[in-house]
Amino acid sequence: MIGALTLAAGLAALALAAWCGFAFSRDQPTKDWHFIGMAVVTVLALAQLVIGVVRLAGGDEPAQGTAIFVAYLLGAAAAVPAAGFMSLAERTRWGSATVAAGAVILAVLEVRLYDIWGG
Repeated sequence: MIGALTLAAGLAALALAAWCGFAFSRDQPTKDWHFIGMAVVTVLALAQLVIGVVRLAGGDEPAQGTAIFVAYLLGAAAAVPAAGFMSLAERTRWGSATVAAGAVILAVLEVRLYDIWGG
């Protein structure tokens, strides 16, 4: 994997978590700006998914197994969009909390992906 992309995705996810956590603390639902932030983080996760699949197709092997690596890649790509859709259903402060939690989950998945690849 590309360490810089993993780091960027993890840090962007943590920034999104802090931003939505701040909205939660101010009793605000997710707003349009939050969804733009979610889109940026999701693009980073999708770029990592594509790069991971290309590296696997090119013959590279993760240190801890291909199946678990692909499962983590798919989970990382789906974490923030799933939280965003859930926040649309919950248009209260708890929607912001849901996105913050999804972003923290993505940051943890990024660390684990780096570990699985052999970083």
